[in-house]
Amino acid sequence: MKHLRGRMDESILVCVYYGLNGERLIRRGHKLATLLDCPLYVLTVDAKPLDAFDAEKSRYMEQWRELAEELQVEEFIIKDNEKRPIQKVVNEIARNYDITQIIVGQSAQSRWEEITKGSLLNVLLKEVPFVDFHIVSIKRPTEDDSYDVYEKGVRAYLVETEDHFKVAFTCPKLSSIEGIFFKEIGTDFDNGIFKFTYNNKMHELTITEGMVVNPEKIPDNAKPSLNPGM
Repeated sequence: MKHLRGRMDESILVCVYYGLNGERLIRRGHKLATLLDCPLYVLTVDAKPLDAFDAEKSRYMEQWRELAEELQVEEFIIKDNEKRPIQKVVNEIARNYDITQIIVGQSAQSRWEEITKGSLLNVLLKEVPFVDFHIVSIKRPTEDDSYDVYEKGVRAYLVETEDHFKVAFTCPKLSSIEGIFFKEIGTDFDNGIFKFTYNNKMHELTITEGMVVNPEKIPDNAKPSLNPGM
């Protein structure tokens, strides 16, 4: 991204983790960064690796990434497979990017809830004492807000057969793309979504009866790996 602003003595970091409130926090950060004419960064931290995210979390990740592009955020920082305490990660990012202000949500069904309440907020304040914190009140998600329409993801493989792509559930002998398949709840067919990571970006494909219906979303550079010339 790297859309550098004019004023460099201020720099804002928005911390998002999970749920519908991430967009609100990012937009709040963008509004403040616009007023100050300073750089804006977005950080998300997760203990799981990127390719192990469930369907809902992957959707949020892509929405935040697209919003960051739209708002010309300097960088959307993903710290996945992260085993360190959150305050350690925030400290590292704040120092590396010369952050002066940090925005976090007041309530969320995630680990960010821990750093906005009680003693853990004090831990964060002690860990990153050189920045100003903005604690934003956010709406707690309800069941109606959820994307919970898929079963738990299973390991799957994308293979090319003649002029189309299909999902296989055992490792094929032919070259393939490995990913996660999320089956729609309440269907007897292999309908759902297939997601995989390529060049550090999550890609999502729609699957109907085991076949990819939007193959144009497969990156061109990834396709040769599906065709071994056999």
